[in-house]
Amino acid sequence: MQKYLITSREFYTDTPAIFRNILHEQFARHRPTYALYRDKSNPNYDIQAAHFVEVCNQFETIKSFIHRDAELAKKLEATGVHLTSTQFDEITIAKELGLEVIISTHTHDEVIKAKKLGADAVTYSPVFASPGKGEPKGIKDLKDILNKCEIKVFALGGIVDSEQVKAIEETEAYGFASIRYFY
Repeated sequence: MQKYLITSREFYTDTPAIFRNILHEQFARHRPTYALYRDKSNPNYDIQAAHFVEVCNQFETIKSFIHRDAELAKKLEATGVHLTSTQFDEITIAKELGLEVIISTHTHDEVIKAKKLGADAVTYSPVFASPGKGEPKGIKDLKDILNKCEIKVFALGGIVDSEQVKAIEETEAYGFASIRYFY
C-alpha cells in the first residue's frame, strides 16, 4: 500500500533550513512513496516548494506533488500537482503539462468525475474523524467507492495510527494520505 505524506505548516516550519531537515527526517523515518507540499499561508510558497522538491529528489522512491499550482509544479519539475475539489477544470491542463494529477474528492460522484477527466489518482475524505472536515465516510463507504471505479484511491482524513492504516489496507485501497500520521 502506498503512503502519501502531506505537509502542514503546523508541523513543518517555513524557515527553509529547518523545513528541509524536518522533511528529510520524516521521509527517512516513514518512507512515503508520495509527498505533497501544502501550505496555504506561506508568502514564500514558491521558494519553499523548491526546497520541498529538492528534498524529495534525494529519495529515489518519492514522487513529489505541489498543491493547487500546476505551472509551479512543472517549473520545479515535480512529479505532479494535487488539485483541490474545486479544480476539476484544471485536470486537462495539468496533464497537458506532463504532470501526474491527484485531486481531492469527497463524494462518489467526484471520484467518478476525476477518472473521466483523466486524473491519475484521488484522495477520498474524510474516511475517519478529522478536525473540521465533517462527518467521516467510514471504511464501508471507502470499500463501496473502490468497487465502483478504477482509479487509484488514497484514503484521507483522521489517519493517525497503525490500526487505521491496517483497516485501509484491508480495503485494498491504493494507499493512504495523512498529515498527522507522518509527524
